[in-house]
Amino acid sequence: MATITKRKNGWFAQIRRQGYEPEYKTFRLKTEAQKWAREREARIDQGAPAVSQRVLRGTTLGDLIRRYIDEVTPTKLGAESERLRLSKLLAAPMCDIALSDLTSAPIAAYRDARAKVVKPGTIARELGLLRTIVEVARLDWGVSIATNVVSQVRRIPVKNARDRRLNPGEFDRLMVALQTTRNKQVRPAVLLAVETALRRGELLNLKWSEIDLERRTANIPHTKTGYARTIPLTDAALMVLSSMPRDGDRLFHITAMSLRLAWNRVRERAGMPDLNFHDLRHEAISRFAEMGLTTVELAVISGHRDMRMLMRYTHLKPADLARKLAGRSWNIESGHSNVSV
Repeated sequence: MATITKRKNGWFAQIRRQGYEPEYKTFRLKTEAQKWAREREARIDQGAPAVSQRVLRGTTLGDLIRRYIDEVTPTKLGAESERLRLSKLLAAPMCDIALSDLTSAPIAAYRDARAKVVKPGTIARELGLLRTIVEVARLDWGVSIATNVVSQVRRIPVKNARDRRLNPGEFDRLMVALQTTRNKQVRPAVLLAVETALRRGELLNLKWSEIDLERRTANIPHTKTGYARTIPLTDAALMVLSSMPRDGDRLFHITAMSLRLAWNRVRERAGMPDLNFHDLRHEAISRFAEMGLTTVELAVISGHRDMRMLMRYTHLKPADLARKLAGRSWNIESGHSNVSV
């Protein structure tokens, strides 16, 4: 039976059950204390494992993030960018809160503060990563957190899906800007991004042993989705590869951060500061779609397993579609499309 008493700083709730460590927490309102007590007692009645309050009181959210950076992040394809994102996250006040006192409120406060400086998509990625960290702690590290409080935080709707493609003349401007780039590996990286639709991490991890020039394919064993795929290589991609010197098994000897900084300089020189490197993937997938490839064929190249997400990356130009429809009409009676003469 829970005991709830009034204290100077709020309402003190305590639960004592045989076989379980005593649990206690202070709340601002009596209703909050009663709700917490009911939820905890219900979980105990349902056979929930005993929670070590000593461990939860001695562990902060920041401790979980730091352990995740050390143990899990290095195994990921985008380890460098994730490490930077989590390092910034550690500066948030919520990271100093003990797990025993952690609620959705400070996480929601972080969300609202971030909403003033970044886009909803960035917040969604940060909270998604934080939710994963807490879940890893619960399932893999044996940290007895009753519920994942991050999942209880309302999400801000993401309405900033990008549809940026290269406009007429912009590709040529990029090529001119790339001529003065000191790092000679940046130009082939940009060209291959447009010709393969590979993500930046997939591109930088390419190995010569994974490329079959005779069969015109490249095997991508380590992907963002965790599913390996083999992509076809266009004539232009083969020309880029044939022009690259072979120095070991890796195609590129450049870090993701170095490529990011070099790309920022290239797009500024080209007069396209709004063009992200990832937009080249949008451009590539859309070009393949305009070539007439089916949705299934596009998915083989892009690696998308969700067709809705693939549609977000496929941005056909209305003018190109109009040219395809020029001279065509629909015969309602026969149900067939005819070419007008």
